[in-house]
Amino acid sequence: MALPIYLADTHWEKLHPPLLEAGSYAVDPAPYGPPWRQWDEVGARETAARGRFAPFGGMADGPSDTVLLAPGDMRNTKLILERADGYSMGIDGRDGPNLACLGCDLPVGTRMDDCGCWQVVRLVPQAVVRLPGPPERPVMSWAELLATGALWHRLSTYRDIPAGVAVAQVVVAAGGAPVDVAPGPVTELLGRALGALLPAGEGAKRLDLAGPGFGEPAAELVLVPVHPQTRDMWRPRAGSVPVPVNAALWAELAFPPHRTRLPVVGGLPAGVERDDPLPPDRWYPCQPSGEAFRYTLARLPAVREPWLRAIYDRGC
Repeated sequence: MALPIYLADTHWEKLHPPLLEAGSYAVDPAPYGPPWRQWDEVGARETAARGRFAPFGGMADGPSDTVLLAPGDMRNTKLILERADGYSMGIDGRDGPNLACLGCDLPVGTRMDDCGCWQVVRLVPQAVVRLPGPPERPVMSWAELLATGALWHRLSTYRDIPAGVAVAQVVVAAGGAPVDVAPGPVTELLGRALGALLPAGEGAKRLDLAGPGFGEPAAELVLVPVHPQTRDMWRPRAGSVPVPVNAALWAELAFPPHRTRLPVVGGLPAGVERDDPLPPDRWYPCQPSGEAFRYTLARLPAVREPWLRAIYDRGC
């Protein structure tokens, strides 16, 4: 699977769930882990080759193409105790690989589960041997994703992270022009941040939702979901500019659980009556993550344009 969007930020001093689902993996092409270098030490050409176009924290100089797994999927490894430091509630991987192979005793990866860290294991690429596996899951159509509820992901409680990523994508798509956000959930979630980052005035571009089971409103910019399996954007048929949004966040915006019921399939057996369902939990808008906003812009070449760099430096 593609790198989860939630890597753009974490919630400090809070224990996080596993970043990936059991039985899945992702590959991070960027260098990860110590030693760390400062932005000024690396130089613009090398940072651009690494996919970084604005300063954002330290530059990792560890191995590229680390393989990410859920910690529960690991077998036949042991913890390297002298590298098991953390902040307060677990291990944060500050000293590099902290897992060793039980057979050969060589370091093979880094486990992280401290507060403020997504629970994940990063295997060094040299320790990974690709073997034949079971067939991959069939790619679900948009209709199947909606009907089965697969878009409503368990990590949606961290919706501020994909919201911050979405704000960055909208700012870039708008090209610095004012944005007129459609009323409703999109305004509740993104309106305040976009209003603070972009100018007001004439020539505003309309921003609305579009996607499967929702339709295509008349708007210059439309927030569209990214397929959770293929990472392909849903494409509008009209001339609107699509702005990619995490599918779980898009589903909550398009079908807010406190305003409508989620689409379902199937039914109860004949003769069985359904009790009235409990009212769904209130969907509380949140403040988009400023860290995820800057994380995303720092990885987009457009941030080198003066108008966007000024927004980046100001922050979300």
